[in-house]
Amino acid sequence: MEAKVRWAVVTAVAPVAWGTNYFVTHEFLPTDRPLYGAALRALPAGLVLLCLCRQRPRGAWWWRTAVLGLLNVSVFFVLVYAASQLLPTSIASTVMAVSPLAMMFLAWALVSERPRTPHLVGGVVGLGGVCLMLLTGVEGLSVPGVLASVAAMLVSSFGHILAKRWSDGVNVLTSTAWQLTAGGLLLLPIAVAVEGTPPTLSGPTTLAFGYVSLVATALAFTAWFTGLRHLPAGTVGLVGLLNPVTGVLLGTVAAEEVLTVQQMCGLGLVVVGVVLGHPTRAGRSASGQAFPPPAPCANSESTVGNPQ
Repeated sequence: MEAKVRWAVVTAVAPVAWGTNYFVTHEFLPTDRPLYGAALRALPAGLVLLCLCRQRPRGAWWWRTAVLGLLNVSVFFVLVYAASQLLPTSIASTVMAVSPLAMMFLAWALVSERPRTPHLVGGVVGLGGVCLMLLTGVEGLSVPGVLASVAAMLVSSFGHILAKRWSDGVNVLTSTAWQLTAGGLLLLPIAVAVEGTPPTLSGPTTLAFGYVSLVATALAFTAWFTGLRHLPAGTVGLVGLLNPVTGVLLGTVAAEEVLTVQQMCGLGLVVVGVVLGHPTRAGRSASGQAFPPPAPCANSESTVGNPQ
C-alpha cells in the first residue's frame, strides 16, 4: 500500500504540471508566437531526455518518429498553445479533460476497440459537462480557442492510436525523447518562415519557457509514464483529474477568473464523466488490449490520461 501511495504521488506531478501549463502560457508567454512557443516547449525537453537515454531511432522508427512527432508534438503543442492564449485557463483545461473519452471513441472507430457501456455513459456525461462550461456563463468566448482545444484532442488521439500500433519494444523514455526532438525540429523552420525572427525573451518569459519545457513537458511525461508502469490504469486516470482541477484553481485564484454556478456544475459533470469512462480492469478492452496513452509518446502498457 505504501508503494502504491508513493507511485501515486509521483504520478500526480504530471497532471498538476499540465494544469499549470495553461496558466503559465496564458500569462507569461508571447501571444502571437504559437509556432515558436511550441518549438521552445518541445525541443529543449526532447534534447534533455535524449541525453538521458542516448539512443537513436533505427529502421522504420525513423519515419514513425517523424509522423508521431508531427501529430503528437508539433501540431498538438501549437494547438494547445493557441487554446491557452485564446481561452481562460479554467475553460481550456476543462475542455481537454475529456480527451480520454475522445480517445476511446476514436479507438472504437479506427482500431475496433469497442468501449463498454460505462465508457459510453461517461462520454455522454463528460461532453454534457463541457457544453455546460462553454455555452453558459461565459461572455465573448473565443470560438477559435474552443476549436483549437477540440482539434488538439482529436489530433493527439489519432497520433496515440498510431503510437499504439507501432509500439514494438521501444521503451517509454526513448520514444518520448525521439518524438519531442523530432516535433521540435519540424517546428523550427516553419516558425522561422511564418513568424520571422524568434521572440525577444525577457527574464520572466525565459523562466516561463524553462518551466513549460523542463517541468510541464520533460518531467511531467516522465512522471506520468513511470506511474503507468507501477499503477493500474484506472488509478492513473483518476490521478489525471488533477489536470482540470489545477487549471480551474489557478484560473480562479491566480488569474482571478470567476466561475459561475453553471460552469462549476459543468466541471463536476466532466469529472463524473471521466471517472465513469475509465475501464475498470487496468484499462483493458474486450479484446484484452490496452488503450494507448494520450501523451506524446508510444507506450504499449498505458491506457488513459492526457498530457498538455
